[in-house]
Amino acid sequence: MEFTLLGWPDDGPTLRLDHEQFSYAGKFVMSTTGKAVVRTDDVTKSDAGDGPFADNVLAAVAFDADRTDPDTLRCRYITVRTDRRGEGIGPRLLRFLTERARANGYDRVSIAVNNPFAYEAAYRAGFAFTGETTGLAELVCASPPTEGGRERYQRGLDRYRERDLTDAEEQFLAARVEPPETVDPPV
Repeated sequence: MEFTLLGWPDDGPTLRLDHEQFSYAGKFVMSTTGKAVVRTDDVTKSDAGDGPFADNVLAAVAFDADRTDPDTLRCRYITVRTDRRGEGIGPRLLRFLTERARANGYDRVSIAVNNPFAYEAAYRAGFAFTGETTGLAELVCASPPTEGGRERYQRGLDRYRERDLTDAEEQFLAARVEPPETVDPPV
């Protein structure tokens, strides 16, 4: 796997993803956000959208500067190809982007997550629940965390437990007690 920054928001990168394989695929065609991807090592395939779709992309994240804090980079959308979910690719992509953001002058990276699976992935990437919500009941997580620990982790999980959940979400939440180990940033 190769982690690649396709460009910052001012660069206007676009990416065509297959909507049957990626959630939020249409959001990556927009040129108003920066993009980073995880792609296969198969260089014969397109990742720039030259063909019908970027067919060697395993995961993608779209981001821009926070509208209220220019020192914060906000992840707007992150998606992992459906057949590769659960492998830790999303958290590693978030760690990759966080490292690039700090090297580019951002003090903080934030993401709003709308389900317990994304919440766990954000924690694995070194983010923590800020106590804030936004949008349609999304929990805001940030890196570096202002504080962490089991109690903060559980407060976020408890927010999800108050919702109508699928069986998979209920089982997932029932198994969560301690914050997960963080992933190492990709080299």
